[in-house]
Amino acid sequence: MESAAIDTQLADWRTRALKLESEVQGVIVGQDAAIRLINIAIFARGHVMLEGGVGVGKTTLLQSVARGIGGAYERIEGTVDLMPNDLVYHTFLGPEGRPQIDEGPLLRAGEKLSVFFFNEINRARPQVHALMLRVMAERHLHAFKKEYRLPHMVVFADRNQVEKNETFEIPSAARDRFMMEIGIDIPEDRELRKSLVFDTKFQHAEKLTQKVESGLLAFDQLNDFSDLLQNHVQSSPALEEYVMDLWTATQKPESVGITLDGVDMHRLIQAGASPRGMGMLLKAARVHAWLMNRDYLYPEDIHAVFHEVIAHRLVFNSMYESRRTLLSRQLTAKILETVAVPAKS
Repeated sequence: MESAAIDTQLADWRTRALKLESEVQGVIVGQDAAIRLINIAIFARGHVMLEGGVGVGKTTLLQSVARGIGGAYERIEGTVDLMPNDLVYHTFLGPEGRPQIDEGPLLRAGEKLSVFFFNEINRARPQVHALMLRVMAERHLHAFKKEYRLPHMVVFADRNQVEKNETFEIPSAARDRFMMEIGIDIPEDRELRKSLVFDTKFQHAEKLTQKVESGLLAFDQLNDFSDLLQNHVQSSPALEEYVMDLWTATQKPESVGITLDGVDMHRLIQAGASPRGMGMLLKAARVHAWLMNRDYLYPEDIHAVFHEVIAHRLVFNSMYESRRTLLSRQLTAKILETVAVPAKS
């Protein structure tokens, strides 16, 4: 493809990507940063863990995003009695009272599935996690004596972070399969909070999502466009060295002089970011650069996604694990503050 044609395609998709953000922001208030990060994940073709309490609008947000992407949206609730097969098929009594088997949420839409939401994934047992993670990695599944392909699926999952009984935490190796962990928090602005409580339009999620223009992104073209985008955005040798320094800092923060109050830095980290994680960091950063109308990576592109891509991959010593949320935020901020940033050429 000629350079001019590539530039035209990149510009056209950027216009649509920004339109998607604008449309979703019109129905989901106070979540502009999260919407931008979700948009980045979509174009980087990465799965997302959502972090946030109950009733903050995660489902409405994902339904709105799915409408803008096009394709099908499916959802399943994590429960302690959920079995792996519940993702694949479900049984019911037919009109004549006979048991029947139908395709489950992973297979129902076939190749048109674009967004899959696993609500409260940590309520499901590890066997369910294992199947979900395999499908996330391979994007296909064998069932009913045939192969189901899910090439366009992006998985979003959230965890119940309040109750500990009958929950099964996602191990570090499984967390590494998610490109980002994105926080969905209650807006701090008092006027936004007031509108969420008193404006009746926010009590009708289905009507809200219908306001988003449908099929803005052509979901079945995203994989090919993502490849084009990733090949287009370039990085300098200096920036590549900077990323390697950041990687070292995630593994041994004490080696670059990072300290945190009340923390033995030599015992804080059991494992830093994985090679997969660093690769995903670059993929997300390239999308950010493209959204900012650049074809070259700057350090601020790395910074824009660093915490969301890296924090959930850090493996803390067990004595610090209960403070993960706070410590990971402090540590990623300190890493960006401490590691020397290369000068722009």
